[in-house]
Amino acid sequence: MCGLVGVVGQSDVAVSLYDTLTVLQHRGQDAAGIATDDNGILNLRKDNGLVKDVFRTRHMRRLAGNMGIGHVRYPTAGSSSPALAQPFYVNSPYGLCLAHNGNLTNSAQLSEELFSEDLRHINTDSDSEVLLNVFAHELQQVGKMAPTADDVFNAVEGVHRRCRGGYVALVMITGYGIVGFRDKNGIRPLVFGKREVQGQTEYMLASESVALDSQGFTLVRDVAPGEAVYIDVRGNLHTRLCAEPAPYTPCIFEHVYFARPDSLMDGISVYKARLRMGEKLADKLQRLRPDHDIDVVIPIPDTSRTSALELANRLGVKYREGFVKNRYIGRTFIMPGQSERRKSVRQKLNAIELEFRGKNVLLVDDSIVRGTTCRQIIQMARDAGARKVYFASAAPPVRYPNVYGIDMPAATELIAHDRTEKEVETLIGADWLIFQDLDDLVSASREGNPNITQFDCAVFDGKYITGDVDAEYLRVLEEARNDVAKKRTRKVPEPAEEA
Repeated sequence: MCGLVGVVGQSDVAVSLYDTLTVLQHRGQDAAGIATDDNGILNLRKDNGLVKDVFRTRHMRRLAGNMGIGHVRYPTAGSSSPALAQPFYVNSPYGLCLAHNGNLTNSAQLSEELFSEDLRHINTDSDSEVLLNVFAHELQQVGKMAPTADDVFNAVEGVHRRCRGGYVALVMITGYGIVGFRDKNGIRPLVFGKREVQGQTEYMLASESVALDSQGFTLVRDVAPGEAVYIDVRGNLHTRLCAEPAPYTPCIFEHVYFARPDSLMDGISVYKARLRMGEKLADKLQRLRPDHDIDVVIPIPDTSRTSALELANRLGVKYREGFVKNRYIGRTFIMPGQSERRKSVRQKLNAIELEFRGKNVLLVDDSIVRGTTCRQIIQMARDAGARKVYFASAAPPVRYPNVYGIDMPAATELIAHDRTEKEVETLIGADWLIFQDLDDLVSASREGNPNITQFDCAVFDGKYITGDVDAEYLRVLEEARNDVAKKRTRKVPEPAEEA
């Protein structure tokens, strides 16, 4: 999962891009980059690290230009070398920079085609570079000195014909404009907005609406599945649907975990969706244990707070903040290896003993993926004096790999894969474990926009909407992207043996 932003303005946009990337930092903490266009001169700065560490004053001074794109990355494919930081650049045609969020499921096939048929060289194992070169090849077929909006849209149509998977991308065409496009199922999110500056309109494209809010842009709407939005260098807006209609299936895990609660996605308030998750989870708990003995509900900060608060209200049980979070530690889910995830939990959270001692505690988290974090947190609650520790997940069991841009590639690393809920309960050490039902999760999101009838729920039900994911694909993916493979490419230490 990554964060994207693109701005076409009337003055230098580097500071706006930088500030927006800090707002989107939750979507990727591995690397950051900005590319700007200064009257046809490209300026680029990217490196591994957080936004605040990648960009210094000397870098910002060089990022002149009234048009630019930015990216924050956490890796779902490839290694974490600085060469894989985005935006990516190719010089032909026109000079193109790309920022990408998602994953192409036919990346290997496309790499072979690009080399053997399109005569283009791919220098990394990143599917983002593949996507950029596919777009570049399609745009090169135009054969013009200056591409029109129709030419750009025709190139996007070619991308959709060739590429499969869940993806959004921003491409800056040096000297001409920025185009943003979204996969035909709308799996990955993309919005755009505008603001008036001295009587002229500026535009922003971004992964989440909160990015627009932070810079004073007004949300216009979500980019539709298969649609392309092109803002030329003069600030003119062009849009076109560039793919055949397909089921509209946004990723529901955005609502569960990734997106900020103050974002709107596909017309759905993430905050309201999480409130409804808490309500529905409370209703299930009351059905299963109407005579429960829960004394206090405690969220595992930060993503689960909204659901936990509404769950406590619905149950009529006290809500308390029992963990203090160290805000200088990254999001545990997107740590690159199991050993780093384990190490970070104690650094990230500290229990307030007074809220646990002698009580039956219900801990609430947004989801359980590998189980490493929740197992340690349950033990922390016991060490703080909890009499019983119950655990509630606002999402169903994560049993299947994700292939559309979330770092869940290996089924064997998912604690719920091929296990019953009771077995997971035992493994994490809870006195009782309750998961959200999938129908309730879908309902919690769908109530925000009844026009969306389906969501990408593949990590919960194993149904891959693009129709090109089979057992062999998942086997190859697991071999390439499990924690052992990541250790080889990222120099992550071997996970310690558990007692």
